[in-house]
Amino acid sequence: MQEFCTCTQTYRKYADRIDPYPINLEETIPALEALCEHILDPVIDRFGLERFQLTYGFCSQDLKRFLAQRDPETGIIAILNCVNYSLFCESRAERGSHKISVIYSSAKRYKNGRVDPSRDQHMAHEKNQSGKYYCNPLRVTRSARLGAACDFRIMGVESDCLVEWILEQRLPFDSLYYYGGDRPIHISYGLQHKRDIWAFTGKEVPTRKGIGRWLEQVEPRF
Repeated sequence: MQEFCTCTQTYRKYADRIDPYPINLEETIPALEALCEHILDPVIDRFGLERFQLTYGFCSQDLKRFLAQRDPETGIIAILNCVNYSLFCESRAERGSHKISVIYSSAKRYKNGRVDPSRDQHMAHEKNQSGKYYCNPLRVTRSARLGAACDFRIMGVESDCLVEWILEQRLPFDSLYYYGGDRPIHISYGLQHKRDIWAFTGKEVPTRKGIGRWLEQVEPRF
């Protein structure tokens, strides 16, 4: 649990100011355990713990606040959150006639991190002060997209080969994002078992070009 909550660069940089652990223990801990049981444990059993490198796990409320702030040392504003954009792509049908380019340009920019934990399941089942779940990516549905997520790589294994193995094993993931052979993958587990896959271009624009062979393998498991 400690590594899952403290592995991000942002936490390590501001560890004295961030509480990295969940507050909604009753719901978030089981969600993280389910992610480990159904996704990470099979991966580690196959490739070995010594080769497993976790790059982003759980995002606490404190960490979320730091991800949304301008870096006090560099003052640099991060590029557009590509994971957020991919989730907007999923909601095109529910957005009526809105163009993706409009949605893309209206997405939030983050400062200390390029991911949006309120949309990508990294906050698991944490709730805001109003008692609502942080993770509600579509914002047009009545139910939140619950689950848990992490980013990881296997040392010495290209990430496309890792994705191939995950699909061959029919692991019941919710979403999977592929950024390139030498970069970590993002994967989540939730009750929906959507088995949704997106790849990203060199400019980190989400696409499904070039992954047709993977899309053919992701029929829902349940």
